[in-house]
Amino acid sequence: MNKTISIILIATLILGIFSLASCKSKTDGSPAAETSENIADVATAQALTECGIIHEPEFGGVYIKNTIEEFNALGYEYGDSVDVEFSNGYKLTGIPYYNGYYTQNGEPLLIAYPGYDYIKAAINNGDDLFEVAGLDENMTASVSLNKRGGFLSIQNARDIHYTDNRDDYGSDEIFANFRAVDCTAVKKNTLFRSASPCDNQHNRATYVNSLLGEYGIRFILNLSDNDDKIAGYMSKEDFSCDNFEKLYNDGKVIPIALNMNFSSAEFKEKIVIGLNSMADSDGPYLVHCTEGKDRTGFVCMLLEALAGATYDEIEKDYMITYDNYYGITPEKDSERYTVIVENVLQPMIKSMTGKDGVDIKSADLSVYAREFLKSGGMTDEEITTLRNNISE
Repeated sequence: MNKTISIILIATLILGIFSLASCKSKTDGSPAAETSENIADVATAQALTECGIIHEPEFGGVYIKNTIEEFNALGYEYGDSVDVEFSNGYKLTGIPYYNGYYTQNGEPLLIAYPGYDYIKAAINNGDDLFEVAGLDENMTASVSLNKRGGFLSIQNARDIHYTDNRDDYGSDEIFANFRAVDCTAVKKNTLFRSASPCDNQHNRATYVNSLLGEYGIRFILNLSDNDDKIAGYMSKEDFSCDNFEKLYNDGKVIPIALNMNFSSAEFKEKIVIGLNSMADSDGPYLVHCTEGKDRTGFVCMLLEALAGATYDEIEKDYMITYDNYYGITPEKDSERYTVIVENVLQPMIKSMTGKDGVDIKSADLSVYAREFLKSGGMTDEEITTLRNNISE
């Protein structure tokens, strides 16, 4: 074998190995386009095949090792319906491709969330897809287009964004999404909710910290962090949340690091741990996650229901967050308002009831709040103590 042939064979072998380690793509019923701009214009999109996967355990899901930019360059658009198949044969057919968690609880999606390294397949607020599908990280995933724009109406209604610039908001309270829960059944200025007073990724922590002092907060239920995360925030040179730090050092911050699976046993058990600590402490109380929107929305809904709030009061309080962040109200944007209530808030309340066929708008929601807490291990006496702490 001469030298030239040897070089060619070695080069061919290297290229072959590289191709096996990379995602592959093929067209689905249309010629391959030469540029991403052309691909996006065709009626279909190139299939992504044999792509490596990574388990994402915090919220439960499967990263498919293709960046958002690379995937969209194949012709996929937010709101498309796609098929996802793993190399063990597990398949998700006709699921939405969104840039946010826009499906209802327990429904699968393919998501390109801003800041993610890769696209991700997951079950929204449900069980860990990696475990449900029986996957391991030696397996691969393939994605193909099912229907162009199959979920576009939901994508358009839910694709909303806010800024992290204080000057874009009318007050510190609005910017920090900080407010007292205002329901007739809840003691005035006793239960507060907000964005994070320690995680400053959205530039809001220092504002929340100041409001802790202004409103006399004495106990914080932190839904998003654990002690290690909090230690990381506090170790940064620019950390300047003194009110939070004092409460934390005094044992008055309880971090429970909630997942988003509202119906899971772990979710209920962690909530009970946090609320028992709240019941043993004096208020005013603050409940927060990162933005003070989803996990905070659920826990505040639960506490409002326990205190005896009506559905209309719960809806009004929950949707203030969407007015604070996005300016969405029934008057300003009725279509988006309705979509969010029907696809986000109402499924939360139904998760609390745990039963089909409940008319959540007329039912006594306090009954279901009690049952939810009892199913997480809270006793009747503990529930009564908590209710007395927050209720009129």
